[in-house]
Amino acid sequence: MPKNPNSSTKPVKREGPMNATMKFFLAGCVAELYLLVVRKYYVNGTLTQVIAWDSYLRYILWAGLAVLAIGVILSIVWNKDRKKRVIGWSVGGAGAFFAFSSWFTLGYVDAALRLMCVVVPVVMLLDILWSLYDRECAWALTILGVSLIALWVCRQELSSIYLGSFVRVIAVIYIVVLAVIAFLTHRIDLHDGKLGKLQVLPAEADPLPVYVACGLSAVAMVCALISVSAAYYAMWTLAIVVFALAVYYTVKQL
Repeated sequence: MPKNPNSSTKPVKREGPMNATMKFFLAGCVAELYLLVVRKYYVNGTLTQVIAWDSYLRYILWAGLAVLAIGVILSIVWNKDRKKRVIGWSVGGAGAFFAFSSWFTLGYVDAALRLMCVVVPVVMLLDILWSLYDRECAWALTILGVSLIALWVCRQELSSIYLGSFVRVIAVIYIVVLAVIAFLTHRIDLHDGKLGKLQVLPAEADPLPVYVACGLSAVAMVCALISVSAAYYAMWTLAIVVFALAVYYTVKQL
C-alpha cells in the first residue's frame, strides 16, 4: 500500500481546472488587448481613424452575431460529446463578446470601453478563484469584485445628468441584493451548505468571509450614494480587503 495514496490523484484533479483556467486567462488577455486597440483608435484616434473604426465595429457586430449563432448550433449538434460541446460554447462565447462589445461601444463609446476594460480583468480573476479556491473564498471575492465595479460606476456616473438617477436606483437595488445574499448564506449555513437541494457551500465551510464581504460592500455603496468622493476611498478600501483576502486564501491553499 502506498504511503500517501492521495498523492497520485491530486495532480489529476487539478489538471483539468488548471488547463481550463489558463485557456480562459489567455482568452481574457486577447479580449483586453482588443478593447485597448478599439479605445486607442475609436476614442483617442484621429477623425479618419474614428470614422473607419465606426464602420469596423458595425461589421464586427454582425460577424459576432454570426459566430454566436454558429457556436449555438455546434453546441446543440455536439450536445452528447463534452469536449466538442465545450468548443461550441467557446465559439459562441467569442461571438457574444465581439457582438456585445461592438454594440456597447457604438452606443456609449468611451464610458463603455472604460467599463469593459475593468470588467474583463475582474472576470479573469474570478474564473481563477472559482476554479482553484474554496467556495466561501470564491463567493466572498466575487461579491467584493462586483462591488468594486459598482463603486467605479457610481464614481463615474452618479453626478451625470443623464445616468445619475438610474445608477442611484441600481445601487439601492444592489444593497438590497447584498442583504438577501447575507440572509441566504445564513440559511445555507444552517442546512450544511445547502440551499434546498443545491449544495452551494461545503458542509464544513465558514460563512464569515461571505458575511464580511456583504457587510463591507453594503457600507461602501451607502458611502458612494452619500458622496461621490467617498466612492473613491471606498474603492481603495475594498481593493485592500480583496488583496488581503486573496493573499490569505492563497497561503491557505499552499
